[in-house]
Amino acid sequence: KESAALDHVVGFTVANDVSARDWQMKRNGRQWLLGKTFDTFCPLGPALVTKEAVADVHNLGIRCSVNGQLMQDSSTSQLIFRLPKLIAWVSRFVTLVPGDILLTGTPPGVGAFRKPPVFLKRGDEVRCEIEELGAICNKVV
Repeated sequence: KESAALDHVVGFTVANDVSARDWQMKRNGRQWLLGKTFDTFCPLGPALVTKEAVADVHNLGIRCSVNGQLMQDSSTSQLIFRLPKLIAWVSRFVTLVPGDILLTGTPPGVGAFRKPPVFLKRGDEVRCEIEELGAICNKVV
């Protein structure tokens, strides 16, 4: 139930939700799943921060930069669905077990939807950061 959803959450972390847009848009009939499921496509970290250590999970700054250029800058207050609602909805269709991780979405500014589009290339460095949770930095190989 939505009212008990956060009772089942241990903590929060940062995720870099990588997408292979060529597989999503051209190679696979615009089906999104395959473009998000390649090995190494969801780096997490740098730590799991317990929910008790986070002041307000629905009011954290969230940013992503590529090669030092800020691409996304928002707040978890802008999530379309608050976490209890999201967890309750997902658990209607998927059996959630300890260790499962849910990604909540991404702020505006995704490269594929910019004009002109911006796509990652080999050697780019992507930094994802959420206030109070830390930052993760990955190089595109």
